Amino acid sequence: MLRKIRIAAALFCFVGVTLLFLDFTGTLHAWLGWLAEIQFLPAVLAVNAGVVAALVVLTLLFGRVYCSVVCPLGVMQDLFARMGRRQKKNRYAYSPALTWLRYGVLALFVVLLVANMAALAALVAPYSAYGRIAQNLLAPLYAWGNNLLALAAERADSYAFYTTEVLMKGAATFAVAVVTLVVVGTLAWRNGRTWCNTICPVGSVLGLLSKYSLFRPVIDPAKCTGCKLCARNCKAACIDVEHHAIDHNRCVVCLDCIDKCRQGAIVYERRRKSDPAACAEPGTRLRAGAEAGEPADRSRRRFLGVAGLFVYAAARAQEKKVDGGLAVLERKRVPERTTPLVPAGAQGIRHFTTHCTGCQLCVSVCPNGVLRPSGKLMTLMQPEMSYERGHCRPECTKCSEVCPTNAILPISRAEKSSVQIGHAVWVRANCVPLTDGVDCGNCARHCPVGAIRMVSSEPGKADAPKIPAVNEERCIGCGACEHLCPARPFSAIYVEGHRSHRTV
Repeated sequence: MLRKIRIAAALFCFVGVTLLFLDFTGTLHAWLGWLAEIQFLPAVLAVNAGVVAALVVLTLLFGRVYCSVVCPLGVMQDLFARMGRRQKKNRYAYSPALTWLRYGVLALFVVLLVANMAALAALVAPYSAYGRIAQNLLAPLYAWGNNLLALAAERADSYAFYTTEVLMKGAATFAVAVVTLVVVGTLAWRNGRTWCNTICPVGSVLGLLSKYSLFRPVIDPAKCTGCKLCARNCKAACIDVEHHAIDHNRCVVCLDCIDKCRQGAIVYERRRKSDPAACAEPGTRLRAGAEAGEPADRSRRRFLGVAGLFVYAAARAQEKKVDGGLAVLERKRVPERTTPLVPAGAQGIRHFTTHCTGCQLCVSVCPNGVLRPSGKLMTLMQPEMSYERGHCRPECTKCSEVCPTNAILPISRAEKSSVQIGHAVWVRANCVPLTDGVDCGNCARHCPVGAIRMVSSEPGKADAPKIPAVNEERCIGCGACEHLCPARPFSAIYVEGHRSHRTV
């Protein structure tokens, strides 16, 4: 019964988180947004003490339930493992823990966070890794399916669906998502929870706590016949039948062993204080006295110190190809910005890069395609802003509403209209009134804050072409001017970012 409840809860969390990344309307976040907020690493980076404390208490009570129920990457591994099990049953076996690798990766992860290299650290963060897979591999398929339904609904005179642009996020982000899926999926297909118990930093931290969980699976030596059926079905490879012990550091409380044991020798029960092997790893024999306890205590304090530091530091589709059916439109290119743009609510580049895990949830809800994953090494997979497909509307605050790490802090529409994330810069060599001799003024007409006005290119000459003049103190950097500029391939006006946001 407990196993069925666990599976039902895991499927709910997995489907819910997946839909958050696929929902391009942003409506599901009002109902399921809490599923992103209860993920461990986003809660740590958001300094959400309530969620972190709840997950710690949950682990101390019931073991690594987070890994088998809440974590989407963990549930995805179970799905791959289940497919692999159909080809070969009873295929797992006990293996000793690779402690040096687990805590080596955890230490490196913490160092990267402290060194403000969260983008690189996020490559092995479970929630962010799954977010990249869902956003880059599943979201385009979801959008294409939606467009097919919209086409069918249109022919039936129904408006139940509407078409949306299918955006491919770039070769670098696509490659990272594919590699992550292949590596994690292959390991899960062949060996179950190998990623969770050797690479995942969240699994390592929770493993330190789960050793002392109040409730845990326990083997009754009197009933065990040594058939090893439990070990052959343990995805975590943590059941040592010869010593009748379970490595609770690696156990993810999937409860498959209880379901498979024919003798009823494994039960999920409260830890007994009298059990001398309660906190021991399988294959070891505890020595009595203080001499046996002191080395373990020092090791425990060392790893808990690392965990404390971890917590503290914490292809274009449906695109218009021609202009009025006459002239072929050349695709706009991204300008070379000296300082990148980050959304209003991020406060500035330092705050954003420190807290962002690159899960790309904000990318999935951006209605104008302004946010897209970065391909740069130091900000790899973290969202960056660009205005080739649209501009950042002052009335839109969706990215700040869904960010689970507070890399983009919640912001109201009124506040966003007064936050200056950058300022417009005019490029004389690209401006069509000067290059083509035509009237334009697109940038001035569409500026939502009136920061651009058209002035004569030659003062005192009445028939001189008019060019834009930018009031940098009023400009908020929304990018409407850059997006709507008709100049190709580079706009005659573009937005340069600010390292720290200002209020205008």
